[in-house]
Amino acid sequence: MAELWCEMVVAIMGMIVLSFGRSGIAGKTSTFVRSEWPSLDIPPDNQAFAIPKGRNAPQQGDYDGKAVIISWVTTEEAGQIEVKYGTLENQYAFSAKGVVTTYTFYNYTSGYIHHCLVDGLEYDTKYYYKIGMDGSAREFWFHTPPKIDPDASYTFGIIGDLGQTYNSLSTLEHYIHSGGQTVLFVGDLSYADRYEYDDVGIRWDSWGRFIERSAAYQPWIWSAGNHEIEYMPNMGEVSPFKSYLHRFATPHVASNSTSPLWYAVRRASAHIIVLSSYSPFVKYTPQWRWLQEELRRVNRKKTPWLIILMHVPLYSSNLAHYMEGESMRAVYEDWFVHSKVDFIFAGHVHAYERSYRISNIYYNVSSGDCCPVPDTSAPVYMTVGDGGNQEGLAGRFWDPQPDYSAFREASYGHSTLEIRNRTHAFYHWNRNDNGKKVAIDSVVFHNQYWASNLQRRRLKKRNS
Repeated sequence: MAELWCEMVVAIMGMIVLSFGRSGIAGKTSTFVRSEWPSLDIPPDNQAFAIPKGRNAPQQGDYDGKAVIISWVTTEEAGQIEVKYGTLENQYAFSAKGVVTTYTFYNYTSGYIHHCLVDGLEYDTKYYYKIGMDGSAREFWFHTPPKIDPDASYTFGIIGDLGQTYNSLSTLEHYIHSGGQTVLFVGDLSYADRYEYDDVGIRWDSWGRFIERSAAYQPWIWSAGNHEIEYMPNMGEVSPFKSYLHRFATPHVASNSTSPLWYAVRRASAHIIVLSSYSPFVKYTPQWRWLQEELRRVNRKKTPWLIILMHVPLYSSNLAHYMEGESMRAVYEDWFVHSKVDFIFAGHVHAYERSYRISNIYYNVSSGDCCPVPDTSAPVYMTVGDGGNQEGLAGRFWDPQPDYSAFREASYGHSTLEIRNRTHAFYHWNRNDNGKKVAIDSVVFHNQYWASNLQRRRLKKRNS
């Protein structure tokens, strides 16, 4: 019997805090300690990884953007490489053909991995789609985003370092009921690299079936983490990102990127840029040149919200992976500040943390002024590496809490970002509290571009 999974690509703190207080006053470190399931992967025969019924049934799918990329896997033969779709349930007026690929990892051979581009879709429309053949065919649906517009409202979910434990399942089920319309995934997907030999590929298969409950019905925008590198010379596997690049298609060509590991998409009123923490990024490298051009293409009058995704945090006060993002910060922070980036989401550290708007762009080896300072043009940095993987939580923070850190807690959970219009967005970090979703850190943010423009207009009016 065969299988299928489907995914899509393209604090309650008493007050709202948007910037630093006076010097020397840091934020809040939560003292909450939760009971948790053991940090062990769910057994492969668990219902969470249920294999679909039928011979050669599709197992995996993936889409993103105005068009969608639908991806799925069949195990016995390539089968149907066509996606049928339409706006009425069980009535498929259109079809699109895709491509099929396979790969090997040690002695494991993947199933037949299908990627199909479905384009020419209408905005803000529910589509039904069908993949597979005969009795093994499977049906799903997705909803396209609203037309690009500065006041288009949209809700993103932010998940990182998910894995496939019972804590991972809790995070995923809580997110499904959050109202999120697209997942911004900040790297470290399956944690299959914690296994060896054929089990690496098998755990990629189980993870695909695991996330299907969400990813078959809405876009997941991917970024790669260190657990996707899978450099395992003891097994003869030395090609970085081999499994990831075969399984997850990203719309990198549409943003003139030369690599699937860094790319950009626009959705509703947001421009989202995905960077690769583990690809060359210093001056003159392909990623550096591409980001320089992509920031120039951003039109804040059409997409006022500018969001960056990466895996390694540029700012973190957790002892785990401390300062690992410093080299990328030194290269790109000046661009982020001058571009008035709204948010930078990262994972890697298995805890949650939110910063104030701060920067360290004036530091050099001669000045000696190496401390981040309040900067109203700077992004807010969020670390959301608390999805639930088997490595467990990173519970040790620097003490005392640095001035740039607004809130931090080592618990499993996910975030949501509700963009309301061109000026305001509501942000929540939601803790998995003994099986219940609890909003802990809640903030209202003003858009960087329109807030600064409004200030200038007021000053101009006052001085005229």
